[in-house]
Amino acid sequence: MDKIIRERAENNERLTLSEKACLSAKSVGRAIPEEECSIRTCFQRDRDRIIHSQSFRRLKHKTQVFLAPDGDYYRTRLTHTLEVAQIARTIARALRLNEDLTEAVALGHDLGHTPFGHAGERALKSVSGIDFKHFEQSVRVVTKIEKNGKGLNLTGEVINGIGCHTTGEKAFTLEGQIIRLADKIAYINHDIDDAVAAGVMNEEEIPHHLRYILGNRKSERINNLVFNAVENSDDEIRLSNDFADAFGELGDFMYKNVYTCGICKREDEKAENIVERLFLFFAENSHLMPEVYVKIADEEGTERAVCDYIAGMSDTFALKKYNELFMPKFSID
Repeated sequence: MDKIIRERAENNERLTLSEKACLSAKSVGRAIPEEECSIRTCFQRDRDRIIHSQSFRRLKHKTQVFLAPDGDYYRTRLTHTLEVAQIARTIARALRLNEDLTEAVALGHDLGHTPFGHAGERALKSVSGIDFKHFEQSVRVVTKIEKNGKGLNLTGEVINGIGCHTTGEKAFTLEGQIIRLADKIAYINHDIDDAVAAGVMNEEEIPHHLRYILGNRKSERINNLVFNAVENSDDEIRLSNDFADAFGELGDFMYKNVYTCGICKREDEKAENIVERLFLFFAENSHLMPEVYVKIADEEGTERAVCDYIAGMSDTFALKKYNELFMPKFSID
């Protein structure tokens, strides 16, 4: 029985997947070679390592656009990640690509996101002098920080997909390329949903021609975008020109009307102040960080280590640390 289950799964991939798919048996492998699992393929194993990581658990307390929202309706970084995984797997299945690789990249793509969304990212970049990017930080999490500095030792395909999920060079697998599109499909549509719930906008405010092309409702837009990607992807994952233009315009509309609106901007400024003050404190008191970050400070410098430490914090932990360090404590006799 040894290895038979995994080998059967690898053979099923060869028989059922597209010739453009990335097969588990042909993975570029891991930085540190390991004995293969007898049941799981290498990409299934990567998916499981990500799900069981500390960074993945912290995503449930990292918010997206609306910081420290009232109630539990709004998306967190964890629910966003699950939505990306669902959209990405749908596209991968339709194109007969490797769903396990696609899912692993989707689940790991935002592990390096800071507390308080992109506000925290901007603050770290500004105060540290490091060109901090959350997608690069996600790679650091899985290669350098997790497991007390050992990293998760993931396959090269998963690491590449995580690092290429936002901008710049495209992933070298089609499965990795899916995540860049699935991420955008997920966050723009659920940000619309959350903005409507917060009273920031009404769905009818989206320009009519964009609703005509993409759809009038969230489910309709997601379905149409996924269908369009499946129809138009071949040697690369892409949308048709009219859908790509309309989707880009929808992103511009969201930036102008939601991401930089008064409510979000005021909360972002508060969040940036919290992150900046935490950074300055730990830059002066790096010995108070956990051991793994003290070691990074010795090897790569204090600024890099403090960025790693704060980026790993959830919103709730960052607020707790801020209150411990900077808020007065009153006692009543």
